[in-house]
Amino acid sequence: MNPGIAYALLAAALFGASTPFAKRLVGDVPPLMLAGLLYLGSGIGLSLMLGLRKIFTRGELAIAWPVMTDWGWLAGAIFFGGFLGPVLLMYGLAASSAATASLLLNFESVFTALVAWFIFRENFDRRIALGMLLIVAGAVVLSWAPHVPEVARGSLLVVAACACWAIDNNLTRKVSACDAMVIAGMKGLVAGAVSLTCALQLGQALPPAVTTAAAALLGILSYGVSLALFVLALRHLGAARTGAYFAVAPFFGAVLAIGVAHETLTPQLAMAGVLMALGVYLHLTERHEHVHAHESLAHDHPHRHDEHHRHLHDFPWDGTEPHTHAHVHDVLVHRHPHYPDIHHRH
Repeated sequence: MNPGIAYALLAAALFGASTPFAKRLVGDVPPLMLAGLLYLGSGIGLSLMLGLRKIFTRGELAIAWPVMTDWGWLAGAIFFGGFLGPVLLMYGLAASSAATASLLLNFESVFTALVAWFIFRENFDRRIALGMLLIVAGAVVLSWAPHVPEVARGSLLVVAACACWAIDNNLTRKVSACDAMVIAGMKGLVAGAVSLTCALQLGQALPPAVTTAAAALLGILSYGVSLALFVLALRHLGAARTGAYFAVAPFFGAVLAIGVAHETLTPQLAMAGVLMALGVYLHLTERHEHVHAHESLAHDHPHRHDEHHRHLHDFPWDGTEPHTHAHVHDVLVHRHPHYPDIHHRH
């Protein structure tokens, strides 16, 4: 199995679990302040993890830092995904139930795919498109309320957050060969600091120490570690498919909302869940294979010497894998099942 699938599902589980817990915190902490604490906690936590990784691996796993051409993409990803998206989600959570917000987050995968397909030109077929239609149908069933003349404000804010994360996902895909912990940590530190500063400037006070610690811990796991895993998945699967796998996140959130917050499991919620699950299944069972050509490519990322990495080293190497260094791919033509990962963007 492609390791990107496991990374995406683990990322989904961690992020999905955050929704009901964030819903409980948002009652005590203003949304903008909470978004800052979540992301700043994730950035600090990942920075500590990166330091521990360097100590315990004795520096053997080198860091693939962003290069000059990566910084523009990364800045856009931090703005849309690290600042604007979380703020919109926190305000949306404040005006909607956790279960509803959890399932509406499926729009992220749809928007991610649309941006990836029509702007960044990732390949897709009818099976993938049908899967996305089922996810949209589930979201429509979930938000349909005949007795309400207009769409709930909270739902619109959650959907807007999904649009921001879709842009973020595609921009982050452009730098996914870089160290995942560095990318996720930088996003957390910058976005968290900006959100927290804005909250303080608006007169919002820091919550009690226990609440602050709870928000930081939630941020480390559900935003920091989850985002690092998501970047790894982008490296292996591309933006649209990673977004599809990540669409299982709301199911984790909805289940926890029912179990933890004692929200009601309604027929509407169940039907929406079934439609979304079918859409995700179509993506999980996709197979894409054809003869394709690899152009010469030079980049830096952790790798093993597989069929795409058959190069010599200009430095002493003890055979340790995975390892990180700048390397060049020669022109190669072959056929095998593949995803639009960092080596298959044709």
